[in-house]
Amino acid sequence: MEHKDFDVVVIGAGMAGASAAAEIARNRRVVLLERESQPGYHSTGRSAALFSETYGNAVVRALTRASREFLYAPPQGFVEHPLVRTRGSLHIARNDQIAALNAFFALPDVAAQARLVDAKEAKRLCALLRDGYAAAAILEPDAADVDVHALHQGFLRQFRARGGVLVTDAGVTALQRTPVGWGVRTAAGEFGAPVVVNAAGAWADEVASLAGLGQLGITPNRRTALLVDPPAGIDVDALPNTIDIEEQFYFKPDAGKLFLSPADETPSEPCDAQPDEMDVAVAIDRVQQAADIDIRVVRRKWAGLRSFAPDRSPVIGYDERAKGFFWLAGQGGYGIQTAPAAGVLVAALVNESAVPQALAAFGVTEAPLSPSRFTRQPYREAAAR
Repeated sequence: MEHKDFDVVVIGAGMAGASAAAEIARNRRVVLLERESQPGYHSTGRSAALFSETYGNAVVRALTRASREFLYAPPQGFVEHPLVRTRGSLHIARNDQIAALNAFFALPDVAAQARLVDAKEAKRLCALLRDGYAAAAILEPDAADVDVHALHQGFLRQFRARGGVLVTDAGVTALQRTPVGWGVRTAAGEFGAPVVVNAAGAWADEVASLAGLGQLGITPNRRTALLVDPPAGIDVDALPNTIDIEEQFYFKPDAGKLFLSPADETPSEPCDAQPDEMDVAVAIDRVQQAADIDIRVVRRKWAGLRSFAPDRSPVIGYDERAKGFFWLAGQGGYGIQTAPAAGVLVAALVNESAVPQALAAFGVTEAPLSPSRFTRQPYREAAAR
């Protein structure tokens, strides 16, 4: 079997791996390995992404803010049309959820991007809401749809233009330490490099186990989505992304239809995720309670995997237990909107440089992302109890 050597092997060509590989390839020889016949088959290709600076925990929000400039003004030649389209995001709350709404709005970086609205304005902004359902809401006016396919393909083109090599149908079957770094065996050949970047998404813990590191606790979770017809007489394209404040459901326009999700997070093995009929029924029930819509036909349904670390922050950095093994995992549902900043951060840390000032200015720091937060003794002892 042919063996090829590079400076860096990136495992996984979804959004995370593609964005990181494109940045690393500026000054390193990089091979990007994808287990499927095309990149982005799993989570990336099934995402209905929204750019929202209020979405996720503080670590995620910092990476999102740092990604804004790239998404709104991508480099010359990266894409032929805008990557984002402003839609707005409306977090709605019933009377019994007002405390949760106020707690969310009390976060300074959330309040800076959003404003409180009353029931009347919430109904004006989202004409589908049933009278009396939402007691109040938070509007993030600048939240925007993201063209996931264009963003992903842009990173892959950028990667190739910088000399990167993409290999598909290259599922990793073995990882072995060598005198100069790592040997990576795949169905498409063997590859060697001093650095391996584990961007394998739902398979990240499996890749780490192949490297002899065991599991870090990256858990894939199934999320269900479906498309239905909107009610007649509603300008569906003018609706905001509408989210239950406790994230029990959300709905948004999608190519003339309504995209619905029960915001489920069902633990799953890494797999080609498929929708569960109960989750589809839950999505319909929850949305129909909030919105004046009679759903009789589901036009399309699907599921994807969102993988989380135990603290729900991404894992980005070298593993102290194995020289040259780098984690890029646990992006959850935030991997699209954080990809530009995450790619820049990965390239810097892979080169053992500090967090770039352009990211640090938005509050991005290394420690809350480092895998060492899970691998050091205090955490292991606490997890064992």
